[in-house]
Amino acid sequence: MTARLAQFLVDAAPPAPGRVRAAAAVLDTVGVTLAGVSEPAARIVQQVVATGGGGCDNGDACRVLGTRTRASATDAALANGTAAHALDYDDMCFVSLAHPSAPLVAAALAAAELAHASGRVLLDAYIVGFEVEARLGRLMNPRHYQRGWHCTSTLGTIGAAAAASRVLGLDRAAASHALAIAASEASGLKENFGTMVKPLHAGLAARNGVLAALLAKGGMTASGQALDGPQGFLAAMDSERTSLADASADLGVRWEILDTGITVKLYPSCAGTHPTLDAILDLRQREGFTAEDVERIDIQVDSITPTVLIYERPASGLEAKFSMPFCAAAAVVYGRVGIDTFEAASLNDIRVMRLMPRIVMRVDPSLDASGPPLTQARIAMQLRGGRTVSQAANGARGYPERPAGAAELGAKFMACARRALPDAAAQRALAILQEIDTLDDIRSLTDVLQP
Repeated sequence: MTARLAQFLVDAAPPAPGRVRAAAAVLDTVGVTLAGVSEPAARIVQQVVATGGGGCDNGDACRVLGTRTRASATDAALANGTAAHALDYDDMCFVSLAHPSAPLVAAALAAAELAHASGRVLLDAYIVGFEVEARLGRLMNPRHYQRGWHCTSTLGTIGAAAAASRVLGLDRAAASHALAIAASEASGLKENFGTMVKPLHAGLAARNGVLAALLAKGGMTASGQALDGPQGFLAAMDSERTSLADASADLGVRWEILDTGITVKLYPSCAGTHPTLDAILDLRQREGFTAEDVERIDIQVDSITPTVLIYERPASGLEAKFSMPFCAAAAVVYGRVGIDTFEAASLNDIRVMRLMPRIVMRVDPSLDASGPPLTQARIAMQLRGGRTVSQAANGARGYPERPAGAAELGAKFMACARRALPDAAAQRALAILQEIDTLDDIRSLTDVLQP
């Protein structure tokens, strides 16, 4: 059945509405990549890449966005994928349980620079990669995720290989080998959440996807059963189901990018915090309380959320992104959650520190049966004087049911891009991204994405 996936990624004709979704995802991902280039994990990768011989004077090399560094396609994908995920501000998919766009965009962009491909080719490659990744997610989750695998890295490697293969014009046989090579490259452990390795997972997925496509293009072969064989990807990585036929039957007929959609993050923290953050911010605006008024906050979540939000008392900004007590306390104290929320000043804010011990997260089993993981929460807040206010959350702003509008996407992009680019360059990049479907050569975009 790997050959069926390969045939799809070579021949698929994505629908026009899918390209609209893909273009928004690319715009958002380029923005969060620019915002992430100055983060420690991204800078470490950039330093390693810069010593690898790419060299700024190599006109055939690929851009490390937001820097003046050029690198090989694989190294550029590694650096850009890591930066895209460094702030945990990149988008989500609740079928794959992954951040799909960080690896997909980084891989497709590097391959597109290598091939001097058009914006239309990039978007179609993104869609193909998204479809393959989401189909595998529907097949493998929640068991795969619950066992400790980080889907952004495991499924993301396969999706990135599909996207890069499409950009590079691989035929069906070579594309099948690329997917099989990627199956042996895929890894990524949730135990590393809250550390620099989590964003590295996205970079590794992007790099490995490009590498798999290049190796297959060069003639490397692999098992036709690397995905679904007795000792293949699905079996070894604890897939919920092990028949690829279930995932591929309606490829090209039903489109996950339209049915499932992409969740754009409006808060730079783990997606498992977003329904709660929405509810708390709504309550705060409606009820007019302050942190001093809050006696206790009880947050009910599904059973997967605590396996992701693993830090009760975070010691760093990265850990804080995976801490429900910190995120909820910060939302109460500041009335907003932004990139600066996870900097040292907020971590050491006595108002946040005092409130965190009064925030309790617990599992409500009834939420597991009523929606996808990480998408629901119930918040009950006890205020001074005995008054209790409560709100249920089903999804959050930015989710497919309540998508971010063009103005919100543009505002988020500019706020992110200005961390790496002068204002004029950021404005120019936004204008190009808004017309990406018309670009003849993707390098007319990447040439702008440097300081």
